[in-house]
Amino acid sequence: MINEQIRDKEVRLIGEDGEQVGVMSAKDAMKLAKEAGVDLVKIAPNANPPVCKIVDYGKYRYEMARKEKEAKKKQKVTDVKEIRLSPNIEGNDLNTKANQARKFLSKGDKVKVSLRFRGREMAHVGISKQILDDFFAKLEDVAVIEKPAKMEGRSMIMFLGEKR
Repeated sequence: MINEQIRDKEVRLIGEDGEQVGVMSAKDAMKLAKEAGVDLVKIAPNANPPVCKIVDYGKYRYEMARKEKEAKKKQKVTDVKEIRLSPNIEGNDLNTKANQARKFLSKGDKVKVSLRFRGREMAHVGISKQILDDFFAKLEDVAVIEKPAKMEGRSMIMFLGEKR
C-alpha cells in the first residue's frame, strides 16, 4: 500500500535515509512524505503498529524485483532423471547405463532406476533385485540410496542421490 491507501491511525515511520523517526499518525507521516517529494510505502503491514517508509515507490519496486531475481538465481532446482533397466540386461549395457547415471548425479540431479518386468519375467523378481544391487555397486563412490528398491506394480524402483 502506498500514500492514501494507508488507512491505519498510527504507523511506525522510517525516514528516507533508513533511520527510525518514530510512531506517529498516518496523516503526519503523509505530510512528511509529501514535503520530501516522495511516497509513503507500507513495508510491514502485520507489525503492530504497521511500519511505513518514506521512499520513492518506483525505486522501491525496482529494488524488490531485483532482490527476488537474485534469490531466484541462487536456488538450485533438482530434476529426477530416470534410467530404465530390464531383467535380462547384459554387463556392458549395465555399465553404459551406470555411466549415464553417473553424469546425471554429477550435475546434481537425482536418479530413479526402474527395472520393468514384462509377462513371464514377473516369476523372477527375487533374482532381479540383484541387478539393482549391481547397478548401485558401480555407482557407490558417487551415489547414496535415497529410497531402497521396492516393487510398484510391474516394476521395481530405486532412487539414488548424489553423495555429499
